[in-house]
Amino acid sequence: MPEPALPIRLIALDIDGTLVGEDLVIGERTFAAIGEARRRGIAVSLVTGRMATSAMPFAVALGLTGPLVAQQGALIRAMPGPDSKGLGRLLYHRPLRPEVAVEIVRWCRARELVPHFNHLEWMIVASDEDRLEEYRLFVGDRLRVVPDILARAALPVTKVVAIGEGVHSLDVLAEGRAHFAGRAEVTLSHPRFLEFLAPGVSKGAAIRWLARRLRAPLEQCLAIGDQYNDLEMIGEVGHGVAMPTAPEAVRAVARYAAPPVGEEGAAQMIERIALDGWRAADAAFGLDGPHGAVRVERR
Repeated sequence: MPEPALPIRLIALDIDGTLVGEDLVIGERTFAAIGEARRRGIAVSLVTGRMATSAMPFAVALGLTGPLVAQQGALIRAMPGPDSKGLGRLLYHRPLRPEVAVEIVRWCRARELVPHFNHLEWMIVASDEDRLEEYRLFVGDRLRVVPDILARAALPVTKVVAIGEGVHSLDVLAEGRAHFAGRAEVTLSHPRFLEFLAPGVSKGAAIRWLARRLRAPLEQCLAIGDQYNDLEMIGEVGHGVAMPTAPEAVRAVARYAAPPVGEEGAAQMIERIALDGWRAADAAFGLDGPHGAVRVERR
C-alpha cells in the first residue's frame, strides 16, 4: 500500500454495493460529488465485474469520459462519444486460455458449482441452466444459449462465473486459487459467485493501468469497493476505501471505512478526501478505519 498523498488525481469506483444498492439507483449526493470531482479535473472511472454493456448506463448517467473497466479488469473500453450509439473502443482484453477454461468447468461441476461464461459483451449459458429467464431479464439480447457449456469452453472466454449456494463459493475460494495458481485468477464478486480470470487480471492491475494512462501516481488515487474482487484495487492505492459490508479481508487492506451505501457512503468519501482538500485533510484522514488515523504530509 503506497503512502497517501493529495490532491486526488483519479477516483476508481465499484458499482454494486458501492455506488448503488440493490435498487440500482444513483443518489443525488453521489451525482453531485462525482460531478464536482470531474469539474475539478479529477479523472473518474467505474471498475466493475459487470460486462461493459451493463456498466455503461451508470457511466453515461454520471457523465464519465474516462475508460470503463469491466469484467474485473479483463476488459477495458473507452467511453463512446456523445453521439455514438455503439460501444466504446476496446482498449484492453485478456481472455482465459481455452484449455484452462475447460478445466475450470470440470472443476466447478465436481464441486456442485454451476459455471457460465462472459465473453466480451455476451453472457453464455447452457441450455439446461435453471436461471435462463433471470439471465435473459438481466442481459436481454446479450444472452447466448449453447447446448454444451463444456464444448463452448474450447473457444475464447473472458471469464467464468460459477454459482454456488450460500457460502459454498467462499468455502472453495482458497482451494480454487491453489489449484489454478499461475493459470487463472480466482475471486468472489458476491458470496455465491466464484469468478475465474486470466492470470494477472484483477481490479488492482486495472487501476495500475488507469493510473499509468493518466499519469496519476497511485499515492494520489482513491478507490472504493465492497467485495473480495475489490481487495487488490483498494490495496493498490494511497486512498483505499472499504464499504462497511466488505469482508474482513477487504477491510484489512483499506485505509478508510466508508458509511453505508444507503447513506451514499462513496459520495461522502469523495467529498471528504477528494473535494475538501487540505482544508479538511485532518478530518478526512482521521476517519475510523482498519488502520486508524493517518496523517499525510503535504508534497
